[in-house]
Amino acid sequence: MTRRSLPKSEGSIQRTAGRVLAPVLTALLLAGCASTGEETQPEEEYYEQARSSMNAGNFESAQQNLEALETYYPFGRYAEQAQLDLIYARYQNLDLQGARSAADRFLRLNPQSENADYALYMRGIASYYIDLGLAARYFPIEVDARDPGQQLQAFEDFSQLVSRYPESQYTADARQRMIAIRNRMAGQELAAAEYYIKREAYIAALNRTRTVVEEYSRTPAVEEALVIMAEMYARLGLNQEREDTARVLASNFPDNPALDEDGNFTRQTFGIRDRSLASVLTFGLMGGPEEE
Repeated sequence: MTRRSLPKSEGSIQRTAGRVLAPVLTALLLAGCASTGEETQPEEEYYEQARSSMNAGNFESAQQNLEALETYYPFGRYAEQAQLDLIYARYQNLDLQGARSAADRFLRLNPQSENADYALYMRGIASYYIDLGLAARYFPIEVDARDPGQQLQAFEDFSQLVSRYPESQYTADARQRMIAIRNRMAGQELAAAEYYIKREAYIAALNRTRTVVEEYSRTPAVEEALVIMAEMYARLGLNQEREDTARVLASNFPDNPALDEDGNFTRQTFGIRDRSLASVLTFGLMGGPEEE
């Protein structure tokens, strides 16, 4: 491409500025190199060092070399493999947000890659564990009380993997994790229902359990949800709905302890007492003394 000629006055100004700035820029560049003590290495050296570090289990060093490789040789011969390795290195280094970002970047840059299934799987795995992080290795965390946002993102990634790459070696595991996520989501709805039950907010608790029955019908949480639904209908004076729910419970879970020997629903207390209609309609957030 032919470079555009500069007008004489503009060229004169540029040459003058160049003579003034050149020594300054050179000094700054030298100072920068001196301060870091680092020089750019050949592409192959970064990659070999990264692989060696990964094989040794030093994922911090591997991550640094792979990031340098991406920075200095974004279109080099090792670029695609380095991007894949960076996903894994960050994941192993417990940088789950970084692993997800690396996987997302790989999929944007290499949508037709034969390794796209791996990147999609790892993106889902990162989200699957992202709300646990390092703390989960040392402190107990109630799974059903976690923020569902990342779980939904993981479910979406696994769903894409199953749909787009049904023959992938990662698909079977993705399917199992999707089941686990659905179970967790149902558990979170029950946890919310239990919170409202403690506040004797029957409508709010009922809505949560209906979500379990309607949206997570194949999860173990359905049995408990039906018990809570039947009791909430009873407390709201909706006897027909209570009877209908009890029949469903008896039909699907005949051994549930909330049923008597004849299969009739027995009232459940859940440690709560009847409150006024005002308390019910305000979701238990106003009025009435709190129980300890």
